[in-house]
Amino acid sequence: MKNNNTATDNLVSGKKTLKQFAMEKAIFLVLLLLVVVIAIINPRILSLRVVRDILMMSSTKIIMALGMMFVILTGGVDLGGGRMVGMAAVISASFLQNPDYVRRFYPELGQISIIFPILLAVLVGTLFGMGNGMIVAKFKVPAFIATLSSMLIIYGVTSIYFNMTPNNSQPIGGLRNDFTFLGSGSIGFIPVICIFAAVVAVIVWVILNKTVFGKNIYAVGGNPEAAAVSGINITKTLVGLFGLCGGLIAFSGVLEAARTGGATNNYGNGYELDAIASCVVGGVSTTGGVGTVSGVIAGVIIFSFINYGLTFIGVNPYWQNIIKGLIIVTAVSFDIRKYVQKK
Repeated sequence: MKNNNTATDNLVSGKKTLKQFAMEKAIFLVLLLLVVVIAIINPRILSLRVVRDILMMSSTKIIMALGMMFVILTGGVDLGGGRMVGMAAVISASFLQNPDYVRRFYPELGQISIIFPILLAVLVGTLFGMGNGMIVAKFKVPAFIATLSSMLIIYGVTSIYFNMTPNNSQPIGGLRNDFTFLGSGSIGFIPVICIFAAVVAVIVWVILNKTVFGKNIYAVGGNPEAAAVSGINITKTLVGLFGLCGGLIAFSGVLEAARTGGATNNYGNGYELDAIASCVVGGVSTTGGVGTVSGVIAGVIIFSFINYGLTFIGVNPYWQNIIKGLIIVTAVSFDIRKYVQKK
């Protein structure tokens, strides 16, 4: 009799686990179903060439989403991410044009090392991110307000730089081959940009899972009051994670310029919404303290597949925006529901 009761308890426990899994992964499963529907409508989207293109487009978004993950893990959000992509793209592209290009941003500048513009763009992104973190930590300004302000500042600064003579707000083109190789080149069949995304993913995983700083991020996101009592430096943690977020987003902007072969001050506009949606779809809780690197990567790829797939099967762009908006609000709704149930 005892054994039967135990078996029954296990069965009930199993049912609960299955139900909880379905609830936790509901939006993920719905999106997978949408991917299947798109593939049924046009099976050519599953061809090796198309899948490779989707992975290349996803690479910069994976790097950006991993950066955004640091902020969302603390219950915040970075609304300036898209504009940071544009700033980093413009900075790096302006220094890496071919010497014989007619409309060079710096006509008097010789061919410089590719490293300097990339590091400069990433440094600018990191400093802006650290500034956001300082505002959030020291002045207790909500992250979405702090980053909304920085979004406007970043766009203004980028536009002023982009409008400098002799460029005068012209699209920056004629990029050097050694730079564009980073975004569109391949080593064998493997795109270089995918390698960058994989390396960044490994580094972020190590930071979050194998360092004290990573554990502090989860602690601050899960319960900031308890984290402060336990001796964690909240200010240092917030400044550091916002800095990492800004640096990674800037790096994604550099690779986006390399991938597309150009840059304007409007590059990256709206990218932060896709990054936030991908994180939430991938299981990063908007209430903080929960999220994995693998979940974010899966969220980005699925979201990119849907974006590409809707265009591939001829869905009107206006309807695509409606669908993306519904996905975001649904994902956040499920996340909030899980949080309420846990409480």
